[in-house]
Amino acid sequence: MALQVTGMPSVVESIAAHDSGTTPFSVEFFPPRDEAAEARLWRTVRDFEQLRPAFVSITYGAGGSTRDRTVRITGEIAEHTTLTPVAHLTAVDHSIDELRAMVGSYADKGIRNILALRGDPPGNPLGEWCAHPEGVHYAEELVHLVRELGDFHLGVASFPEGHHRSPDLDHDTRYLVRKLRAGAEYSITQVFFDVDDYLRLRDRIAAADPEQGAKPIIPEILPITSLRSVRRMVELSGSALPPLLEERLAAAAGSGPQEDRAAVREIGIEFATGMAERLIAEGVPALHFITLNFSRATREVLQNLGLVAAPAAG
Repeated sequence: MALQVTGMPSVVESIAAHDSGTTPFSVEFFPPRDEAAEARLWRTVRDFEQLRPAFVSITYGAGGSTRDRTVRITGEIAEHTTLTPVAHLTAVDHSIDELRAMVGSYADKGIRNILALRGDPPGNPLGEWCAHPEGVHYAEELVHLVRELGDFHLGVASFPEGHHRSPDLDHDTRYLVRKLRAGAEYSITQVFFDVDDYLRLRDRIAAADPEQGAKPIIPEILPITSLRSVRRMVELSGSALPPLLEERLAAAAGSGPQEDRAAVREIGIEFATGMAERLIAEGVPALHFITLNFSRATREVLQNLGLVAAPAAG
């Protein structure tokens, strides 16, 4: 029996319903580890609720390490805010029965937007990926599984620089097209720092399958506030930090034991703003920001872009 989920707009509908003349944006949260972090998350959620993002996404830890918190937080955002939440769902370390139960949990909370991901191995995201013996091997299969369960709206991941397990960009393109053909309505990119990588990805998909190329490819942007943190992020994701940007950040951070976070942050905000300006000029459907559960840096970029108003003085 198909699960019935109604009343919440899809990501594509939310983007389309945005005010004409401006670019929609969305933000990403991750499940908090303790009560103090959860209180901070909710302050950030309320901050962004006032800015009216098209949607918010809630990540899912490697190997299902945050599964219960992801379900709970996503459900609470759906119930207690005006935001449209997108729940991450990963295949790693889950049987098909467990995946069905997860989808059922989302349906019970009225959530119909799911980002279907194969996921990273627990412990070492760049390590060998092994499917659960009773699970699925690819995100394409996960898309099929969720669509068979009910009226859900699905997105998938895309990789401007190519997935680190793909032997080449043509191989990576074929797999993204297959995920879209399986029923995904859009994709959100992995974080990247070179707009040309995004544009080449968009061109590859359009050339491989014009119908799938017409689906939104939403670029993910990280406003950098720490050199140490961004180096760790690109190490785990397989993305590349442009050498000139890294040199600027390193010079700003200084050589002492504690990096100059204010100087790094200034460059990070400037760089994210420049990326977003060019992406908007290239006609992206929306912008998706990694917030790290803080609102200030992303808000500053949005203000620089004229997508939200600056706070009133006084």
